[in-house]
Order: sequence, then structure tokens, then C-alpha cells
Amino acid sequence: MFLFLSKLLPLLVYPLGLASVLLLVTVWGIWRQRRRLALVTTISAFLILWAGSNAWVATRLVQSLEWQNLPPASLPTAEAIVVLGGCTRPADAPRPWVDVTEAGDRVLHGAQLYNAGKAPKLILSGGRIAWRGGGPPESDDMAQIAEAMGVPSTDILEDPTSLNTYQNAVNVKAILAQEGMNRILLVTSAMHMPRSLAIFKKQGIEAISAPTDFLISERRVAEVTGTRQAILLSLLPDAGNLDDVSRAMKEYIGLFVYRLRGWV
Repeated sequence: MFLFLSKLLPLLVYPLGLASVLLLVTVWGIWRQRRRLALVTTISAFLILWAGSNAWVATRLVQSLEWQNLPPASLPTAEAIVVLGGCTRPADAPRPWVDVTEAGDRVLHGAQLYNAGKAPKLILSGGRIAWRGGGPPESDDMAQIAEAMGVPSTDILEDPTSLNTYQNAVNVKAILAQEGMNRILLVTSAMHMPRSLAIFKKQGIEAISAPTDFLISERRVAEVTGTRQAILLSLLPDAGNLDDVSRAMKEYIGLFVYRLRGWV
């Protein structure tokens, strides 16, 4: 039930979901002839969608998460590289093979770190939720990609059952204990790293952040704060910005809920 509610309830808080709720209230207000209420909720819905879909808000909000763990010039070595799921699609027809999503940099970066000799083992953590399409565990998809990039199957360990970041950490800890390891390079999207790192450290794992999949670069920050033309364009609504804001809000909400549960 917690897993289902954790996926459902935040949707009503993200800009699109909250604006939709407000517009439903608007319809109810019009029906009940409460014009002032309808006007307030309509304006509120517009402002939420506008603020959540302009580049300035999206850039600053995402940057506040991503730039907490900027990668060093050279990462240290560790006993294992842990890659968190949420970055692939299964090889369902008509896909000829497994696909990577926007966060596909996770498994690519993990394999690159292995090939660079940063650790002798690659641990891939991620299952699939049955009521969200199901299919083979994501750890298996990531393993196929890692092997295609030259990682031997004998050096790949899988956690095929975790369905959220907390389960990632708990299951990986069990694998590390079985293998007699504890020092890891943790690979996930930069926006997801603050929450992930806190959860893994709470489990007593010596985790070193190895973020990837940065949405906000120095160039993007310069674009938003640069010329008048760029600033004007950054204030216009864009669906991509709306998605970035929603993802950032997901992380902040997740941190709050996980703290309440004592997981970070």
C-alpha cells in the first residue's frame, strides 16, 4: 500500500496534478455559482502551471539538488560499483532490444567506471512493479547493456526485487555483506543522488557519490541568466520544464517522507 500511495499522492502535488485539481474546483464553483471561488482557483491553476513550466524555476530547482554532489576530477576506487535502476525499458515488441530512458546514463556510467578499473564488481539494483507494466527485472536489462559494454557477466551482481530507493539500499547491503564488501561507488542520476546517498549511508554503507545524468550544466545556467532574449524565453511555459520541476519535487517530497519513516 505504501508503494502505491507513494506513486499516487505526489501526482496531486506536482504542478500539473495540482492545477488539474484546482480546475476541477473551478468547474464545481461555476456549477454552484460561486464565481469568486472559480476565479481564484482558475488564476491559481494558471500561476502554478506558468511557474512550474518556465526555465528559470526549473533550472534553479533542479540545480539545488544536482549540484549538491558534483563529481570530483578523479573518483577513488572502491570494492563495488552500485547502479540504481529507473533507467531502462524492457525489450517489449516492437523494441528490438532493451532501451535506455533519459536516465540511461546510469548504467552507461557504471560500466564505464568498471572498465576504468574503479571497482572489480558491478552491482545492478532494480526490479519492476507488476501494476506498472511488469516484465523482467530492470537489473537484467542493465546487465545486458553492461555486458555489451565489456563488463564480464562473472563480475555482475544483481538485485532484481527492489522497487524503491529504500529497498535498493537494503537489498544492496545484503549483497555486500554476503560478498564481504562495504565501500561502494554509488551511481544514479544527479537529481536522485542526495536522497540515495543519505539512504545508503543510513544503512551503514560506505557510499561515495558518482553522479551522472546531469540536466543542469553551467551552460544552461548561463542561458537562463544571460541575454534579455534568453531571459524572456526562459519565462515562457515549456512542457520539458514542467517535467523537470515535477522530478525535482518528487525528490524533495521523497526526502521528507523518508525522514518521517526514519530511512534517512
